[in-house]
Amino acid sequence: MNISRENIDELNAVIKLLIEKADYEKEVASKLKEYRQQASIPGFRPGKAPAGLIKKRYGTAVLVEEVNKLLSQKLSSYIYEEKLNLLGEPLPNEEQQKAISWENDESFEFAFDIALAPEVTVTLDKRSKYKYYKIAVSDEMIDLQVESAVSQLGQNIQVDVAKDNSTVRGNFVQLDEKGDEVEDGIRPENIVVAVDVMKDEEIKNSFIGCKKDDIIIFDPVKAFENRTEVSSMLNISKEEAEELNSEFRFTVTEILQWEKAEMNEDFFKKLYGDDTEVKTIEDFRKRISEEIAGNLTHSSDYKFALDTRDALVEKIGIELPEVFLKRWLIAVNKELTVEQVEAEFDFFIKDLQWQLIKDDIAKDNEIKVTEEETGEFAKQMARAQYNQYGIYDIPDEQLESFAKVILEKPEEKERIYKKLYEDKVIAVVREKVTIQEKEISQKEFDEMMK
Repeated sequence: MNISRENIDELNAVIKLLIEKADYEKEVASKLKEYRQQASIPGFRPGKAPAGLIKKRYGTAVLVEEVNKLLSQKLSSYIYEEKLNLLGEPLPNEEQQKAISWENDESFEFAFDIALAPEVTVTLDKRSKYKYYKIAVSDEMIDLQVESAVSQLGQNIQVDVAKDNSTVRGNFVQLDEKGDEVEDGIRPENIVVAVDVMKDEEIKNSFIGCKKDDIIIFDPVKAFENRTEVSSMLNISKEEAEELNSEFRFTVTEILQWEKAEMNEDFFKKLYGDDTEVKTIEDFRKRISEEIAGNLTHSSDYKFALDTRDALVEKIGIELPEVFLKRWLIAVNKELTVEQVEAEFDFFIKDLQWQLIKDDIAKDNEIKVTEEETGEFAKQMARAQYNQYGIYDIPDEQLESFAKVILEKPEEKERIYKKLYEDKVIAVVREKVTIQEKEISQKEFDEMMK
């Protein structure tokens, strides 16, 4: 076997491999012997078919398989031993690849194009200045969070008179065209009707101001303009709801009004657990302010990461073998068209340049992501999902279990790894350059992100 490399330029090269008979004949012979022992050919006992017949039937297929296997092994070994840092994967050279006759040739020559990753050197020092936009926490943000919390932990209480946002409970009885009860008609009991979701204003107004034992005659389909909702409310099938065309007598049995929670010690414990240090409204607003600031930091960090990427990509100006990379993208993504590759190529190149920059920073600063770190991040993800539903006091073993489920998905684990890897790279940049912090409003930040 003979392997050689011809460098076209600093970024492109051709690898040539010559596979000769001595390289594969032993393996081919061994494989054909196995075929002979296993083949079932009419007229011959198992294992007794002539070797020439076996070779005629299976020889070419075995040769192709063994040569391709040898080719793959030797090409991979050569790239590893030569410590070639490739972009993409080797592609057949369309000009230098010689035609192959598997039936007649004994030696086979292959030619592959490869793309070499350029050398990248990133210099970070205090002479470089990077802006960091800190989003100010406003009273309006805090007020909205307070309102959300007191609403979320509120409860229904009985009231005497219904309002436009009340929930009215009662019993339905189906009526005929004359207003009489339909024999064997639909008459579900203890049904909840939400006044605020009614679409028909006239029917909605008939509920506003009603009291217990009041009777309201109305058409549910007209009231809600959604037969699926009516089906669920009246406990009937969708088919029955589609055919429904009648009024109902609704007798009010109870009126409920959602009242916001009172901000007291019990309220704070429900939110943050029995051991919470939040005791007063002032403490609560301060805690919310800190939580909002933490969330806004994620936005600021994201903006800083984008700005850092753009600045370093522009500053270093990495040249890449674009012709090869376009070929490779189409080769490995059969569903992509040439037009799609052209349209998205600039984004791909920028991402690849940024990856090379990150890798250089990571190498220089010995950045690694451990299994413990990915596990801890998965726990933070789990906690954040619970927090979205107002659940803050979560047992650690429950978080561990949730995190394990997240990490069992390979694509999710890879996403977490890449996130932590980039975060560490950005942290190194922040440490080594000069950060110019500027406080701006949420509105100003949103405008910038457009």
